[in-house]
Order: sequence, then C-alpha cells, then structure tokens
Amino acid sequence: MTNKNLIAGATGDWEIVLGLEVHAQVSSNAKLFSGAATEFGAEPNTQVSLVDAAMPGMLPVINQKCVEQAVRTGLGLKAQINNYSVFDRKNYFYPDLPQGYQISQFQQPIVGEGVIDIDLDGGEVKTVRIERLHLEQDAGKSLHDQHPNMSFVDLNRSGVALMEIVSYPDMRSAAEAQAYVKKLRAILRYLGTCDGNMEQGSLRADVNVSVRRPGDPLGTRCEIKNVNSIRFIGQAIEHEARRQIDIIEDGGSIAQETRLFDPKNGETRSMRSKEEAHDYRYFPDPDLLPLSFSQEFVDTIAASLPELPDDKKARFIADYGLSPYDASVLVSEGENADFFEAAAAGRDAKATANMVIGSVFAGLNKAGLSISESPVSAEQVGQLVDLQSNDTVSSRIAKEVFELMFEEGPDQGKDPAVIVEEKGLKQVTDTGAIEAAVDEVIQANPDKVEQARERPKMAGWFVGQVMQATGGKANPQAVNKLVMQKLGLEE
Repeated sequence: MTNKNLIAGATGDWEIVLGLEVHAQVSSNAKLFSGAATEFGAEPNTQVSLVDAAMPGMLPVINQKCVEQAVRTGLGLKAQINNYSVFDRKNYFYPDLPQGYQISQFQQPIVGEGVIDIDLDGGEVKTVRIERLHLEQDAGKSLHDQHPNMSFVDLNRSGVALMEIVSYPDMRSAAEAQAYVKKLRAILRYLGTCDGNMEQGSLRADVNVSVRRPGDPLGTRCEIKNVNSIRFIGQAIEHEARRQIDIIEDGGSIAQETRLFDPKNGETRSMRSKEEAHDYRYFPDPDLLPLSFSQEFVDTIAASLPELPDDKKARFIADYGLSPYDASVLVSEGENADFFEAAAAGRDAKATANMVIGSVFAGLNKAGLSISESPVSAEQVGQLVDLQSNDTVSSRIAKEVFELMFEEGPDQGKDPAVIVEEKGLKQVTDTGAIEAAVDEVIQANPDKVEQARERPKMAGWFVGQVMQATGGKANPQAVNKLVMQKLGLEE
C-alpha cells in the first residue's frame, strides 16, 4: 500500500517529519510578571510597566491567573501537571527584548507530556504527542515600516504571558500539521485559555521541518518562525520540504537554521543559524522562587473544565446519531456546537445538522460573520427544520426561506412560518394538483416519454420539469411517484 504522505523526488520517495512549537497568548487581563494591560490594538508603548521596560531594580511578580490558565490547558491536553516548576532566564540580545533575556522555563516546565487526537480525511484519527507546555514572557515588537532609516520598538507585548506548546515530531504532512493546529486552537478556545486569534498574533507556530527516506534516521531540521495562519503553515511546509529534497538530491546537505516564510512569494528564506539550548545560557531566574502548588489547586481547576471537542463529538454521534464528519464540523468551535444544540432541541437532529452545516455556515462564511452574529437565530433554524419535516415546505423551498431570513436580518424578526405564508411558499401536497402538472408535462413532451421508457433514468427530467412548473412547491416524493406511474416505469 502506498503511503499517501510520501513526496516523490527525482531519486525516489521522501518522507516529511514535522514538529510544532505553538505560542499561545494566555487569556489574562494582566501580563505574566506585571499588572500592565494586555488588550490588543492599544497605541504603541501605552501598556508598559516599569517591569516590562526592564527599569533597574524592578522585580517580576508571578500572575496567578496565568498559572491557572497553563494548568487548565495542560489538563485539556491530558498532560502531566508538574506541581513544582522553575523559571529560567533565556539569554539573547534583540532590540525589542529590554532585559537582554527572556523569562521562560527550560528543564522543569509547568506541564509535561500530553496528547492531541487530530481528525484527518476519510475519518482517520491520529494521535500527536505533546512533549511539554511551559510559560514564558513575550518580547516586544520591532516596527520597520514607520521611518525610512530607523526601526521603532513597541513594548506593549513585552511581558505578555505565552504558553509554548511543543509537540514531538509525530506529523508527516502539511495536512496533519494544519489539522493539529486547528484542533489545538479549538481546545484552547473551549478552555478559554487563549482566544486563538492568529491574525492578531495571539496564536502562532514555529514549524520544524526535515525530510528523510522512509525508514531512515531523522534528517537535519529547519525551523520556520512565527507562522500566523493555518493556510500559511501548509504552504511553508510544502515549500520547505521541496527545498530540502532538491538540495539533498543535488548532492548538498541541509544546514540547521531558522527561516522565515514569505507569504507573498510562497517561499521560506534564511534568517539565522539555529541556536542550540546551550547557546542561550539558561539558568534559574534568581528573582523568582520555584513555582509550587498543591494537588488540590490542580483538582479544583480540573473540576471546572468544560466538555472538550472530542467528548462533545462522541456525544453528538451517540445522542444525536450524527456521522463522525458532521459531528467534527459542528464541534470545531464551541459556539457552533451550542447553536446546533439549541436548534436541534426536540426535533430531527440529522435534518438540523444538515441545515446548520449547509445553509447557516454557508451564509455566514459568504457574509464574513461569526455564528454569534448570525441574522437567523437557532430557534428560527429549528422552526424551519420543523416546516421541512412536516412537509410544509420542500428542502429547496427551505433554502429559499433561510436566504430570505438571512437577508432581512434580525431586525425584521420574521419567523419562517410567517415568510412561508406571506410569500405563498407552502408545499403543494394535493395529489390532484400535482397529477395535473405531471399530465401536462408528459402531454407536452411525447418524444421524451418514449426516450424515458427506453432509458428510465430520464424520468428525472420529467420530475425537474414538474417542480419547475410548480415553482418548486410540489412535494418531490409525490411528483417522483406519479411520474414513474404515468410513464409505466413503476415496478
């Protein structure tokens, strides 16, 4: 059996090996070691305390909320929670790093090994191992487009709490890496520990890429820094893997380095040679005591965890009879799942799922809206499902009614039954009226009748003509049955 993840090169097949380091900004009103605000979009250098600016004599003080959020995330990743951890200084120079070091965790992180199950095409589920989660402070931001000759520094992000979530190199394709980030983002958002807004930089990934012949030892990896969209993650991996394969097949070797992804050109470019841990001269931060907390602290947080995506998916399959695919789509965002459950209460869950995944999600996607901004409420979607289930409207008319509700928006406040009545969209179930329409179409097309009797699949053409003649309001099942009878095709 061919491995679908293998990439064909000029000299044979290659395998990509991927590990991700995801930086997730902790949802907290204050920074990791100071009381400065963390709100996105503030004027440059307006959310900077003396600690963040590394003024002499300023000492860091740990933010308990950030610790709780890290533990909460670890529990959501089914990971080992370390009741004793240490903050270290990671030493390097960069203009937007005021201290000349970053307070991070190295050998003793707050969270140890965990797992994430990712959903792949064809219903396949793969487990990706988490190596660790540690807390660290973010650096500031260098601004290179404010002046023709100078770069500016904005320290608003300096000291913001990050969770660095490090995977093992368990992924083997761009699709798997993208599925991993999507699932991790969903878990974080369910937990409320990170808002996951990649476009604002609160979730970004460093992607480690290497290639090898299937079965060979791991190759030399390159790290692609700060990729801030799931689409770009896929593009960066595809380009970097091909770049490495071409170099090796041409007789060269891969230099371990840090690279950047250029989305405009769809390629990676060299940034600097990759540092090793010893290059950062890690040592325990002398200004911070080791972080120690009780098991009771962990248990209290564990008791407050919400139902997470995997558990919700299993419940949707068991309780609502949904397919694994439909359940996966609905639980990808907590708000989507809540909307579906509100719409499906007391009615056909499968029909509701079809309408939510089809009409609702399609409408929102086209309009660029989130589920919380939907012009059509969950209750109205449920009412529309009822009208379809009791044959008041056909599936085609149900889509038309939804589009009308969506366009009119919440201010109109019209329920689907009102729209159906006002627009005269009620489904025709009178068999006499339907039979008359069928007879009319058959009489007008004698040549097609003969063709249909020779090729029974052509009966569908007559059904379509009758539906068109009745404005889509005829009951499709009744039309189909009568057409088959009139053409003498019924068994």
